[in-house]
Amino acid sequence: MKPSPAPEPTPGPEARPLHGLESTAQLMTRVTAQLSTQLTTVRRSAPGPALVAVAHGSRDPAALRTVSALLTSVRALRPGLRVELGHIELNEPLLPQTLAALPARGEVVLVPLLFGRGHHVKHDIPRALAAVPHLRGSVSEPLGPHPLLAEALHGRLTEAVRRENARRGAARGQGQAGPDAVVLASAGSRDPESAEGAQRIAAGLRERLGGTVPVLPAYASAARPTVAEAVHTLRAAGHGRIALASCFTAPGHFAARCASAAPWAASAPIGAHAAMARLVLHRYDEARSAAAAAATVRLVGAQGPAGRSSTGPSGVPWPAHTGPEGDRGCPVAAPARAEGGGPTRQSDEPSGVRASQPPTIGAICI
Repeated sequence: MKPSPAPEPTPGPEARPLHGLESTAQLMTRVTAQLSTQLTTVRRSAPGPALVAVAHGSRDPAALRTVSALLTSVRALRPGLRVELGHIELNEPLLPQTLAALPARGEVVLVPLLFGRGHHVKHDIPRALAAVPHLRGSVSEPLGPHPLLAEALHGRLTEAVRRENARRGAARGQGQAGPDAVVLASAGSRDPESAEGAQRIAAGLRERLGGTVPVLPAYASAARPTVAEAVHTLRAAGHGRIALASCFTAPGHFAARCASAAPWAASAPIGAHAAMARLVLHRYDEARSAAAAAATVRLVGAQGPAGRSSTGPSGVPWPAHTGPEGDRGCPVAAPARAEGGGPTRQSDEPSGVRASQPPTIGAICI
């Protein structure tokens, strides 16, 4: 007796044609799974859009050297990726010059070498991209807050404390000591979201220090407290070894002004720290993923629910998909944000791009 043929396997959701789906939810589930696989493949095989790092610019000649060294590290981590530099002001190449020199019909991701969502990130940089119609692209989130930034800040602060201990210890015969308080110095902005980001950066550094050393944000301009005011507050609370963590990408006027107000150890700008190079690439990858997801959602919206046309039976368009903030449409490069406005935990700690764990004993490693 001839055995009956085995029944053909029922195709899973990932194998069904779009028009066979029963709901928009099923369609989105399938698209999300495919998108995840495609993004993983793209990261491994293709260099992707050009990465344009956007620095503020400074009259200090060391600023350009420092930023160039950082981008050299970025290129070493991602061979084949085109990495360019553009400045907002004071240095060449200026951002419009960099963008104008890129090939027509090219893709680009702008990564601000800035730490908060202030005016430059929200307005100046997107405006510069919009002014070059021969390119299509997106602007990533700023570098902070993120665990990799906390790692870089901690590393530079550790170096500064070691230097200070060596200098004072050699002169006075004193032993090694870490800070009992830290001022986190940054440029400052009138935008409340920037100040909220500085608070979260300070919280990340405090965690790296073991959770027992207070970290107080302070600003070089446009916001308060100043570094001197923050130092006064910490001294009034009984702290004596007050270190300054410099939350600047490169040397410049603001970084020097903040360092001059430090009463004890003051770290150098973050510069080409290894964690910074990884963070730049993480923001680049994050923006690429967001742009690809937005393009997919637009495709789904054009298809309409359950694979139907983009209009309903009466010819009225289906409702547009709403973004995470409730706005119509989807932001091109807006990573998922947790309640309160910050990136979600998933976004902060992507697989394959993790900050090293903080020391088990909370202190600067001497």
